[in-house]
Amino acid sequence: MARRVLGVVLTVVAVAACVISSIFVFSAQGYLPATQSFDPTWWSTLGFLTGIAAAVMLCWRHKWPELVLGIALVPPLCFRSDALAALVALAALAARRRDRVLWSGSVLVYVATAWALFGDANRHPDVTVAGQIVGKQFSAVQLMGTLTVAVVMTAVPLTVGVVRGMQDTLAIREAKEEELRAEMTRRAERTRIAREMHDVLGHRLSLLSLQAGALEVSKGPATTEAAKTVRTTARQSLEDLRQVIGVLRDGQGFGENSENGIHPEPPQPTLADIPELVANARRAGLGVNVTILLDDAGGAPALLGTTAYRIVQESMTNILKHAPGATADVSVRGGPGNGLTVEVVNPLPAIAAAGKPPGAGAGLAGIGERVTLIGGNVSAGPTEERTFAVRAWLPWGHH
Repeated sequence: MARRVLGVVLTVVAVAACVISSIFVFSAQGYLPATQSFDPTWWSTLGFLTGIAAAVMLCWRHKWPELVLGIALVPPLCFRSDALAALVALAALAARRRDRVLWSGSVLVYVATAWALFGDANRHPDVTVAGQIVGKQFSAVQLMGTLTVAVVMTAVPLTVGVVRGMQDTLAIREAKEEELRAEMTRRAERTRIAREMHDVLGHRLSLLSLQAGALEVSKGPATTEAAKTVRTTARQSLEDLRQVIGVLRDGQGFGENSENGIHPEPPQPTLADIPELVANARRAGLGVNVTILLDDAGGAPALLGTTAYRIVQESMTNILKHAPGATADVSVRGGPGNGLTVEVVNPLPAIAAAGKPPGAGAGLAGIGERVTLIGGNVSAGPTEERTFAVRAWLPWGHH
């Protein structure tokens, strides 16, 4: 708003200055020294009218800089009128362009300015302005002075226009960079959400598949308990799916009933949630041997706890996918200053699966991204003991 007001004020000042300059030149051209009277010719009157038109056209100099400059060049080049409007229009052209049009326009403005100064310097001494600077008598000194003053007068608006154009270009570039950063942030957030949902839904659906298989062969009271577990897991999976679809669609879905329209994400899991994760896997029928030796588990950074939880979760999901029926050995050890070591090992299946399940490899890639994010390291693959091991070390600094 302030810049717009400043632009209007500058336009009014520029138009008024050009009108006053045109009136002065028109008066000087019609001045009769002998009688000290004013007797304009039709030629000077036409030049005056074109000068006024050029001054008015300055209102559109930023919208059509080439056209306005062309009109502003007519009075000084054709009628030896003032070149002030052309100088103002040159600044607008320099703010818009950096090509041959600008340099051609600059040359024409310089010629028009020098021609107008030369004409003013050789008028009657009583009505000349340029003559006070470059001399009132035609000479080499006057000629050189006229050319030098014209250079300065042309360079000033040209420099102002170039500087303004660079500022506008930088502002546009900064706006585009800000938009790009925002888009990158949104894309990173979508990727993070997709990774979270892959880990959560993948694990729950793998448990669901295992429970459904157990339900097919079980009889008696165990069937009722398995069916209850299947129903609970399916409901949780559908709720997670609804949330992620809402977030990816329009940013809604988490905490829809929260106050002030804020939609916080559900709490992220921590180290304290790993035993419950293992218990759920056991209830679903996965054999898990777990060892957890932690020093000050409650004081672990939130991101550290979430990363460790997701490593264990994704590793057990992979076991359910690629080695059903195998037993997992889970070890979580560490403390402040020593770092956190997470290890999940399972025997390789006797017969390799015929084909890769959907999404194979995405989980391990997600683990690598998580671990790299907090400055740790991870390895995953078969061992010489015919097991598949996922081993990760995560930094855990002192408080």
